[in-house]
Amino acid sequence: MSIALTGRSSKFLVAAAIPSLVLMLSACGSSSLSPSAPAGGSSTPAVVQADPALNAKLPDKIKQAGVIQIGTDATYKPNEYMNGTTVVGMDVDLFDAVAAKLGVKTNWNPAKFDSILIGITAAKYDIGVSSFTINSKRLQAVTMISYANVGTQWASPAGNPKGVDKDNPCGKTIAIQTGTVQDDEIAATNKDKCASDPINVLSYAGQDEVNNAVAIGKADAMLADYPVTQSAIQTSGGKLVALGDQYGAAPYGYAVTKENQSFADAIAGALTELKKDGTYDAILKKYGIEAASISTFEVNPKV
Repeated sequence: MSIALTGRSSKFLVAAAIPSLVLMLSACGSSSLSPSAPAGGSSTPAVVQADPALNAKLPDKIKQAGVIQIGTDATYKPNEYMNGTTVVGMDVDLFDAVAAKLGVKTNWNPAKFDSILIGITAAKYDIGVSSFTINSKRLQAVTMISYANVGTQWASPAGNPKGVDKDNPCGKTIAIQTGTVQDDEIAATNKDKCASDPINVLSYAGQDEVNNAVAIGKADAMLADYPVTQSAIQTSGGKLVALGDQYGAAPYGYAVTKENQSFADAIAGALTELKKDGTYDAILKKYGIEAASISTFEVNPKV
């Protein structure tokens, strides 16, 4: 989730020499509300073969446990969200594939977004996977590995009945999620461009509320992270349409502790192999967010 600064913007022992091991993603992790619950797994119909060289780079704690403990805020569809008591979504499918390539399983631990990085530094989680936009402040606290490039996209009711111009939304009623970079963007637009004809801002705690406000005509338009806007459009039954393409793209990143450079390198290596074999792009295509695809996966990229 592309939240400014502090907001947003899944068991087995692995032997020292892994045999030719094939892991089905449908059995690669627990995605439940309870860390000890049975594996929920992803729905990606792919087979990923573990790479012993990448497994060797994992921290001893993870190699011995055979599982990566993940902190995630499962409220941001389609990236990470709840299906009953199970965490699902693009981030789940993709990182389950990363873990399979590393020869381990995943355990998804739902948490409040602003507690995840703290949980990583306190060793509560091995990694944070929760639509973190990579920015300089986060890079001061953790090591981050880029895995997608995501910007903002607008949407309106079908036909754009109020004639919203995303480049000049002054005087319109716009819905946003509180605390996001989109919230900051609208505030800046109101200050810099719309002083004489201000935007009427409808700010909601949940993205579902934002989507609904536009679908029922309470708001003239909305803006959110590109995958989130795409999901809202695709699940609206034709009530929502896109206003232009995504813009202002910035990298999403996984977060690990500063001292976990080898772990970060292993994750970047796994992503690179998943890109080569087509798994990475197939997962993004499944969620209709191919435009977020990247070709190079960097540890601590310059932002």
